Amino acid sequence: MKKYISMLLFVLILGIVASGILIGMDILTADRIEANEEIDLRLTVLNVFEIPYDMSSINEIYESEISIETIDGLDFYLAPSGEVGFHIEGSGVWGPIIGFMAIDDEFETIKNVAILQQEETPGLGGVVAEEEYLAQFEEVKVIPRLEINQDASPNKENEVDAITGATRTSKAFEEIINNAINRYRSAWEQSKE
Repeated sequence: MKKYISMLLFVLILGIVASGILIGMDILTADRIEANEEIDLRLTVLNVFEIPYDMSSINEIYESEISIETIDGLDFYLAPSGEVGFHIEGSGVWGPIIGFMAIDDEFETIKNVAILQQEETPGLGGVVAEEEYLAQFEEVKVIPRLEINQDASPNKENEVDAITGATRTSKAFEEIINNAINRYRSAWEQSKE
């Protein structure tokens, strides 16, 4: 009996020490993680707006070129070119898809899209984050709404190709983009009235 109590105490102490180390590391690195996420967002915003930068001047260029306007709790990123940027986020098949999109100030034409985070199947739905796939969204109309074409017919001005073998991810991404555009367009238009 004494042997089992000793083993139980050892496992308990080991668990407490390991948990303490993990919690301590989380506390120590939280600020650095947050700073890295902010830099990643700034890089994505500059890339989506196609604003040139070098790694030593990211913050200075971002702060001089990008302004943020908050309308109804939504952040609109404004570029000198007149384009408007905003976050897109929603559920994919296996987890959230989070990205950033630039659109013209009339909310009619996509200028660029980038994905910050996704958990789709590599090689299938994970294609949603690849530059080659996202490039087809440039200059696509979103009026009346963006459509992701599931068949082999030629795309209309408001259509892009679906991801081969990832129909559900394609449909989820279509909804994420359309929901974000509708939400941000509505707030943008109300603020301009």
